[in-house]
Amino acid sequence: MPDTLTRIALARRPHGLPVPEDFSVETGALPEVGEGEVLVAVTHLSLDPYMRGRMDDVKSYAPSVEIGGTMTGQGVGRVLKSRADGVSAGELVTGMTGWASHALLPSAGLRKLDDRLPASTALGVLGMPGLTGWVGLKEYGRPKAGQTLVIGAATGPVGSMVGQLAKAAGMRTVAVAGGAEKCRLAVETYGFDAAVDHRAHRDAASLRQALAQAAPDGVDIYWENVGGKLLEAVMPLMNVGGRIPVCGMISWYAGMDGDGSDRLPGLWRSVLVKRLSVNGFIIFDHWDRLPEFLAEVTPKVASGEIAYLEDTAQGLETAPAAFIAMLQGGNTGKQIVAL
Repeated sequence: MPDTLTRIALARRPHGLPVPEDFSVETGALPEVGEGEVLVAVTHLSLDPYMRGRMDDVKSYAPSVEIGGTMTGQGVGRVLKSRADGVSAGELVTGMTGWASHALLPSAGLRKLDDRLPASTALGVLGMPGLTGWVGLKEYGRPKAGQTLVIGAATGPVGSMVGQLAKAAGMRTVAVAGGAEKCRLAVETYGFDAAVDHRAHRDAASLRQALAQAAPDGVDIYWENVGGKLLEAVMPLMNVGGRIPVCGMISWYAGMDGDGSDRLPGLWRSVLVKRLSVNGFIIFDHWDRLPEFLAEVTPKVASGEIAYLEDTAQGLETAPAAFIAMLQGGNTGKQIVAL
């Protein structure tokens, strides 16, 4: 068994987009395993946009990462040592390992994985992002055949899950993605009916014209995970009775240009006159749905009915650079780090 733990720590609070100097690589001895605990050798880490919010010292739905603390996140790995009933050395598990080579975790926070699918799927299509798309669409999107869905970051793990589930429900699906290649993937890999390249449009007005062509009957579900000019572009296209599940706003995670108050009255009026349902949700409030989600979606992933893509960086030390690039749309598919 190795005797050294390597981790990526938060060196300082970022201002705007993170930079490499906001992180540090730390090493230390492996921790002792206590009663009811498990020591895991991490093989894969998940990088997700929500982690940018955890780097700030602000009150939110989850604690901030402390200066010098290990960057938070979900990982997959093999059990090296266990002092917990029902968990044995060698088993493949997932839990909140953080950005580290090893993690000491209570057994109650672990989920055993099936070796028949790649371990990394537990971090993406069959993990928190996949569950987010599945729960949000069912509970707050309420898909109806013949209606239209628009979603940003459409080739990411949440967007691709939402798009495929909505298409299966009989909806017209419109992807918004960054660049021609991602738009191609949205249509050819994930089955979206149309794709709009937001990078080809300087402002919301231009983007709105392209969306209006792709969604000629208006928008019934706008899945909000981007914010920014996409939100501004799509709001006038919303149909009466439209639904807006809100699970993120990646374009604003590094800070907003102004407070948006000059446009807020118009947005709020649209919510009223179009009788829109706008629902913010945090997936950790719905974690009890995970078994139901896995039972329904795992066979579809195994059969290829639900497609997924992963973008894998190699080595723990690459995590900061991969994370910074992901926040700017540099990844294709779910961003993973393989250790």
